[in-house]
Amino acid sequence: MTGPLGPASLTTDVEPLPAQAEAVFGERLPQAVGYVDLLATAGVERGLIGPRERPRLWSRHVLNSAAVAPALPSTDGPLEVVDIGSGAGLPGIPLALARPDLQMTLLEPLARRVVFLDETVAALGLSIKVIRGRAEEIAEPRWDVAVARAVAPLERLVVLASRLVRPGGTLLAVKGRTVAAEVAAAASVIRRRSTRPAEVLTFGDDASGATVVRVLLDRPRPRGRVS
Repeated sequence: MTGPLGPASLTTDVEPLPAQAEAVFGERLPQAVGYVDLLATAGVERGLIGPRERPRLWSRHVLNSAAVAPALPSTDGPLEVVDIGSGAGLPGIPLALARPDLQMTLLEPLARRVVFLDETVAALGLSIKVIRGRAEEIAEPRWDVAVARAVAPLERLVVLASRLVRPGGTLLAVKGRTVAAEVAAAASVIRRRSTRPAEVLTFGDDASGATVVRVLLDRPRPRGRVS
């Protein structure tokens, strides 16, 4: 793949294509391969991905992000999803590749990351919207689902997502080993914004799966400052 982001990767330390990638991405597997290549080259060169991540880009990052798909709510129509603090496009881009029916928006405050996201979306030919901004700056909720990965503690994400999703919307936060502690710390915030406790869901295997916290945001958003 060539384009504004540069030529295809010639590095030899990029993780080989896993067998399960075809089942996850289907007809969009070539675009997923192109995305991994862009992460391994321009993503590393621009400091969005650490060079030590090249050997695990598929398992730790791309398939891990796509594993969120089963946690999405069922709907008869298009599902509008926002990726909070998208960074290099994780989990938003892999999730959109795995679920072409999603209307994905990547929300990112840093200009250099937004440039990478714009160029990546164009290079891969994806119908994904990129917005430069912070969740705190969004005036009105406009999405059905907010997703986030490696952005902030769950307590903070619940507050941010409550600004972004419509009443009855959902937060899906990809978490790791600290998930139990984060859910406990966020309990009071969740009670103010949801009629249900948070759900901790596990998808996939240890190498490429994901632990996802799902929070239904069905209480009215508190007025005033973000808290």
